[in-house]
Amino acid sequence: MTNLQFQAVGRRKESVARVYLRPGKGTVRVNDRTFEDFFPNDVLKMVIRQPLQLTETVDKFDVVALVEGGGSAGQAGAIRHGIARALCLFNGELRGALKKAGLLTRDSRMKERKKYGQRGARARFQFSKR
Repeated sequence: MTNLQFQAVGRRKESVARVYLRPGKGTVRVNDRTFEDFFPNDVLKMVIRQPLQLTETVDKFDVVALVEGGGSAGQAGAIRHGIARALCLFNGELRGALKKAGLLTRDSRMKERKKYGQRGARARFQFSKR
């Protein structure tokens, strides 16, 4: 079984990530770039490693992620969601720990749309009495 891999899709805000888990040494590649090159922020690196550290599988899998849309925080969240889903495909017993940590729940918070006659979603134009 040299071609063994687990594939899952993760989503957060406007970002969508296709994540592939392959048996390996623990390298992470995002859009054919190294993990450190793609996410220079340490907090985002921690977010992505979270499901692997929780299940103690950091050095068992190589992660290949193809992510598009949104910003860096949304992309990191999408990759985390995809890794958690792929780990459930690898071993169903990990599902309880991942679910308890909230890593399998799709974060449904989206940007609120701008309303007509207003400056933004909630902000109004400044009112002038005179």
